[in-house]
Amino acid sequence: MIVEATNIHKSFGHLQILKGVNLGIKRAEIVSIIGKSGAGKSTLLHILGTLDHADQGEIKINDQTISALSARKLAAFRNQHIGFVFQFHHLLPEFTALENVCIPGFIQNTPTETVKKRAESLLTYLGLADRLQHKPTELSGGEQQRVAVARALINQPEVIFADEPTGNLDSAASQEMHQLIKQLRADYGLAFVIVTHNKELADLSDRCLEMQDGLLI
Repeated sequence: MIVEATNIHKSFGHLQILKGVNLGIKRAEIVSIIGKSGAGKSTLLHILGTLDHADQGEIKINDQTISALSARKLAAFRNQHIGFVFQFHHLLPEFTALENVCIPGFIQNTPTETVKKRAESLLTYLGLADRLQHKPTELSGGEQQRVAVARALINQPEVIFADEPTGNLDSAASQEMHQLIKQLRADYGLAFVIVTHNKELADLSDRCLEMQDGLLI
């Protein structure tokens, strides 16, 4: 397993969001999580991705128990092993596509030229070879999302957590993203955990899990 979650609980005040979730994700597996708004999907994704802490339970990623890491070591672990793609791309507007993709690599202290070459290769792979020096406002929604995907891949993670990755895209760009996820799994052996309301995206997954009342059913 690349991700193992055991008995995950999470509350906000008196509101219990997650009520003992258990989940295992195999290497190179695509898993979608569906469910109504407020069911706890994004909360679970953020906990699995180490962006938030569970009140109870244990997360292992790549055989590393997350709770055993200090805040500093957790940040370094996240940067090295996990990629994120969100509905809103969170690209920095003052930087070019190439610079946005490079940022996680620079944080990891990988040599500058190595990071730039890897970023150029990823952007070319994603069909953006002629957009390297364009800033986010000069890119379409689909192009911005592909830049975000390249940024998620720059440190060669084993798993990508995606929260509504097609939620802000038109139907054509959404279809491109569906095909890209399958291609990335085939070419890079990546696992994906995807929270989505998009039935087509859910249907392409190896497993589609429904969250209801704080549990996977």
